[in-house]
Amino acid sequence: MKKADVKVGAIVGGKSEEELKKPFLGKVEKIYENSVLLAITSYDPVDETAISDLNNKIVVNFKNLKSARSLKNSKTAATNEVKIEKMKKVAKKDDDKKEK
Repeated sequence: MKKADVKVGAIVGGKSEEELKKPFLGKVEKIYENSVLLAITSYDPVDETAISDLNNKIVVNFKNLKSARSLKNSKTAATNEVKIEKMKKVAKKDDDKKEK
């Protein structure tokens, strides 16, 4: 893949010759001169320990990236995304206000 084809937030397929045994999918977090930082989103269970050791992140050279497609027998990585919703105020009952 070429640098011009990669966008932040895109899901791409990758392989690592050193750390991981099988291909994986990741979300592009940062683009460098010759590589990208990926947050690993889907991987083969064989690589579970290595993925954990890498904290679900890896830097991959552009030549080891390709368009994303789903992997067979893949496991989805947990993400640290948190959704915040505004809670509705609840009216207190008269019984709660009275003190004994």
